[in-house]
Amino acid sequence: MPQPVAVLGTGKIGEALLSGMIRAGWAPADLLVTTRRSERAAELRTRYGVDPVSNADAAKQADTLILAVKPQDMGRLLDELAPHITPDRLVISAAAGITTSFIEERLADSTPVVRVMPNTPVLVDEGMSVISAGSHATAAHLAHTEAIFGAVGKTLRVPETQQDACTALSGSGPAYFYYLVEAMTDAGILLGLPRDKAHDLIVQAAIGAAVMLRDSGEHPVKLRENVTSPAGTTINAIRELENHGVRAALIAALEAARDRSRELASGNNS
Repeated sequence: MPQPVAVLGTGKIGEALLSGMIRAGWAPADLLVTTRRSERAAELRTRYGVDPVSNADAAKQADTLILAVKPQDMGRLLDELAPHITPDRLVISAAAGITTSFIEERLADSTPVVRVMPNTPVLVDEGMSVISAGSHATAAHLAHTEAIFGAVGKTLRVPETQQDACTALSGSGPAYFYYLVEAMTDAGILLGLPRDKAHDLIVQAAIGAAVMLRDSGEHPVKLRENVTSPAGTTINAIRELENHGVRAALIAALEAARDRSRELASGNNS
């Protein structure tokens, strides 16, 4: 029988986890959810057959608590949960920049905590969730976390010291691709294509390229070289990207995202 799991905070990520777990075989009776608004509670009850409860009741009833709230709300939530969480519970944080030590310090001694950084493609079951163990989390806790987040995509275990880098690459990563698609679509319009056709061309090119990267086993340099003919159109475009420092700009952008993740982890929300 599956352990009761509670999702505290049912925004987009929380709801994606809830729906993914149900598709993966969790029974609605084994799932608890919390939400601030009564109309949202009614919506979740109708859509998924779950019974929304208070945060305190979720902490009392569930063996696993997934904290899917905004980082700035985490401290207040932990204050509310702490009297009800015993060390036999597993606490999973899906809040960006919140360290396992931040959570452990506010809960009973020896409470196992796992930190997860999912990205928004969990909404379409193509997410990447990066998982790190806290001081008291065991291999079994990590495997249980992987089973939950594996319902909405892939998972990857890393030391918590690498979480900020993973946030920059994976957590924020989809936004970089959307930005690139937006720029390439604008270029298509400049070249004389209608917006909808330019969009369709770029989106399918992105999907095809991603599948080739995933399934071919080839290095991205090799795949790029396969498209790059001598004195052809692609090499001329690549030259302009290099001339404008696109590679250096991407590296600098990811370093900036990593640095901001570190600031959030240290409590600097300004």
